[in-house]
Amino acid sequence: MAELLKPDLCVIGAGSAGLSVAAIAASFGVPVVLIERDRMGGDCLNAGCVPSKALIAAGERRHESLTAAPFGVLVPEASVDFAAVRRHVSGVIEAIAPNDSVARFTALGVRVIQAEARFVGPDAVEAGSFRIEARRFVVATGSKPALPPIPGLAEANPLTNETVFDLAEAPRHLLILGGGPIGVEIAQAHRRLGTPVTLVEAGPRILGREDPEMAAVVERALLREGVTLRAGTGVARVEAGPDGPALVLDDGAVIAGSHLLVATGRKPVTGGLGLDLAGVDADGSGIVVDKGLRSRNRRVYAIGDCAGGAAAGYRFTHVSNYHAGLVIRSALFRLPVKVDTTPIPRVTYTDPEIASVGLGEEEARARHGTIQILRWPYAENDRAQAERRTEGHVKAIVTPRGRILGCSIAGPGAGELIVPWALCIKEGLKVQALAGLVFPYPTLSEVTKRAAVEFLRPSTRNPWLRRLVAAARRFG
Repeated sequence: MAELLKPDLCVIGAGSAGLSVAAIAASFGVPVVLIERDRMGGDCLNAGCVPSKALIAAGERRHESLTAAPFGVLVPEASVDFAAVRRHVSGVIEAIAPNDSVARFTALGVRVIQAEARFVGPDAVEAGSFRIEARRFVVATGSKPALPPIPGLAEANPLTNETVFDLAEAPRHLLILGGGPIGVEIAQAHRRLGTPVTLVEAGPRILGREDPEMAAVVERALLREGVTLRAGTGVARVEAGPDGPALVLDDGAVIAGSHLLVATGRKPVTGGLGLDLAGVDADGSGIVVDKGLRSRNRRVYAIGDCAGGAAAGYRFTHVSNYHAGLVIRSALFRLPVKVDTTPIPRVTYTDPEIASVGLGEEEARARHGTIQILRWPYAENDRAQAERRTEGHVKAIVTPRGRILGCSIAGPGAGELIVPWALCIKEGLKVQALAGLVFPYPTLSEVTKRAAVEFLRPSTRNPWLRRLVAAARRFG
């Protein structure tokens, strides 16, 4: 007979979203059951953000050694021990894993059950030898790689983000299908580690979600570093090549490689949860929820990558944490909450990085009509010149009165530099606030101030202000 548990909160999925809810709720003394069928930490820790950034860091170190000559530093050709790179990636995961472990959450007061969870009714879940009847349920089962329906692809046993970081040897030629953030990040990291890389993107350009100006900065960097890009053509089928998979493109070209990575998108994990028995709807976007992250069954929330409906579209770890905070306010304190993605930034961790928040140019014009675009290049930043990293620029979109509608940055440290723009959008601050802020010199952050000051530049040509200045001069 199943052991009955009656917590206030039952969380299904121990990835970023679920762990955040469980930890916060437990800190308030709320009885929490956390269920995870696989590895604690979910995709972000084990197969996503953490290993990818560790691999990127390894590639950066080699790239820096190969490009040090302009600084007067001569480094012999840097060789790569790919097995050691893999140990580095694994070591980073192991260093972070204790924060997400069963032991830590048990110590916080969370009851952790490592089993498959399934709803057996609108107010009950079974997992292993337990039956959980909770006041509220939070589904945080994440997402997984989506394989496109290309003939021969499944038979080629392609790599995904869940398996690419387990390679013990460097690919002789890595083929990447998909030019989104995952594809371009892994392409650049492997190329910097010495692997020939060919990236195929069916759309007209890589990073199709980003501002074309910003995507072009990254595209130039990838080409300069030797990544072969094939955009604007799909893959007709996958065949067996002489040393591994071969892509037969729609235009008839054949590209053979040793390994194939599929990075064409992700899909929410909703199968096997018994959602129908819980009175919860799901579709291609995920579990259907409203702006408050609640499903049709008001006891059940869905957050993170598996949340669809009104919450679909933003699948980032920081969005998972944001969702967790909203659910805590709703489920524990009964406060009204509403998802607002406008001030949520996104970052592609290439070199240079791309970071964006708010509206893009086309959407801003469609919604607001008259807008003003503020730009400032890294080449006009003293710190960027000192570090010889002058590629990229800031592009901010504001209303005629200075309300910030959006901002994109392509350049070194863009992910850090986007934060004040996100804060201004969230708090309703105008661009004049950034123009008046004192930034330390010399820092890359000054590109933000200089872009903001561009909003004030037309006032220097205002005839009335010029007359005022001239009048003031007469008085000494």
